[in-house]
Amino acid sequence: MTFRFIHSSDLHLGKRFGNFSGDLPGRLREARHAVIGKLADHARKQGVTTVLLAGDTFDTETPGPDVRRQALAEMRHHAPVRWVILPGNHDSLQAAQLWATLKAEAPDNVILAVEPQPFELTQGVALLPAPCTTRRPGRDLTEWMDAATTPEGTIRIGLAHGAVQSFSEEGNGLEVIAPDRARRAGLSYLALGDWHGGVEIDPRTRYSGTPEPDRFKHDRPGEALLVSLDGPSADPDVTALPTGSFAWRSLALDLLDGEDAVARLEAMLPEARLRRQWLVQMVATGRARLEGRTALSAAIEHARPDFAFLDFDDEGLATECEAGDLDAIDRAGALREVADALLAETGDANRSAEERDIARSALARLYAYAQAVTP
Repeated sequence: MTFRFIHSSDLHLGKRFGNFSGDLPGRLREARHAVIGKLADHARKQGVTTVLLAGDTFDTETPGPDVRRQALAEMRHHAPVRWVILPGNHDSLQAAQLWATLKAEAPDNVILAVEPQPFELTQGVALLPAPCTTRRPGRDLTEWMDAATTPEGTIRIGLAHGAVQSFSEEGNGLEVIAPDRARRAGLSYLALGDWHGGVEIDPRTRYSGTPEPDRFKHDRPGEALLVSLDGPSADPDVTALPTGSFAWRSLALDLLDGEDAVARLEAMLPEARLRRQWLVQMVATGRARLEGRTALSAAIEHARPDFAFLDFDDEGLATECEAGDLDAIDRAGALREVADALLAETGDANRSAEERDIARSALARLYAYAQAVTP
């Protein structure tokens, strides 16, 4: 038999995004809620009826009633698509009130995978869930799967949330889930959550990644996985499905002295109509002339309103300058005296590298100021 389903995780519904300002946090929260509908649309188009959510469906153990109830209402709307929700480390079973409330409110097409025991998804297909008992269980919650019995010829699907090897969003490096758990437990597929970027551990073990990116760490689009299993012994066929609304990008602008910095910048950025959905961290390094650095800063400020978020770090960009460049600041007077002194400091071998870099940055700011006030 063939069984097909969608594997997703880490929706983090209700995430507050307090590090951003304005209306962006609300837009990002709404995009996470909209993922439910996107997953359901993919399910209908692919002809599958089961979506496995491998933990952290909610961002906290105490999601607001609006977050919880609106999510369940959206899932109910997409019946007969069936949603299987696994407790993760952010919404673990330790939050007894949350799971009791979900049990009372969940519609018929929502299954709460809160017991570590096999249950039948459909005839010949068993799900083996490993719900997170606490935020940091400190043990391999998938170990029980090895001894779990299912009828001969059953397709066995594991569902878990946590770190395999160094894959942990908490950054603690714990090696908790055995990387060969699928082989040990005779699983046709082990659907994992926790790591927000899609990763293949082996042909039968994968992190789906979050369907809606929420950080710059991974530089990957939001995706879910369509998984097709042709019997218990065949390797799964896995296809990535696009789900993300926002793109989070870390961009490196490494410049050579004399290079057109603004042209390089424009070549890296998306067309204007797409920028509203982009969050960008850009780091400029290398070397630039005073004029080029000033033009680059102005181009960044001009582009900033086009983006959902644009952060620019040019601390690693060295400024090249010669005495003739200072004429653009002033040919005489106090400003020219300051510029000459700063230029001298940039080449003073008796000063530390840090002091010379500070002088270069100050000179670049002075140049930008002079250009701004020149009629």
